[in-house]
Amino acid sequence: MSLAVYEDGLRTGSGVLARYSDGSVVPLDVDRWQGPARGADQTLLSRASGHTLDIGCGPGRLVAALAARGIPALGIDIAPAAVGLTRRAGGRALQLSVFDQVPGAGSWDCAVLADGNIGIGGNPVKLLARVGELLSPDGRLLVELDLPRSGLRLEQVRLEDATGKVGAWFAWAHVPADRIATVAAQAGLAVVEEWSAPDPPVGDETRWFAALAKA
Repeated sequence: MSLAVYEDGLRTGSGVLARYSDGSVVPLDVDRWQGPARGADQTLLSRASGHTLDIGCGPGRLVAALAARGIPALGIDIAPAAVGLTRRAGGRALQLSVFDQVPGAGSWDCAVLADGNIGIGGNPVKLLARVGELLSPDGRLLVELDLPRSGLRLEQVRLEDATGKVGAWFAWAHVPADRIATVAAQAGLAVVEEWSAPDPPVGDETRWFAALAKA
């Protein structure tokens, strides 16, 4: 991923588009990421316990919310701007990839992949297997998913903004709620809970989640 477009979007709060190789374009929900945890976020936060790792933490709304609940949380993100924003929001964060040497590997009580971050690397089985290595034997992974029946997609995407700045192509994945059990099993994990929740104040939007544990 070319980080310049992503980081500019985090700083300004809007204006970033994801363009897929099939020509479709989807705006990133940067405004929501920049705001406080709300709506369906709370259903995820209520299931987090113990030392929690937020993978791809962005500007840190979930890390800050967990810290406010008294849960020791750490965010990781490859973008320096994301790490800086998380720290300014009151959270702890480090600049690194989930595939780097993560502190506390094998001992995290909980990990989070929200906001589409199950797509990181374009290979969800590899990603989930890696997160499994980071968890303690009884640890849980809380993951946000696409709506059911939207299809498992492994794609190439790039980021663009309104000024004409364009990033490099990178691999990304989309995993719908009705496919997570199969993907998780291939990574040595099992689904222990699935839920959905409305996400006010944005109309009748529903977000989908699952909790995974080591099989």
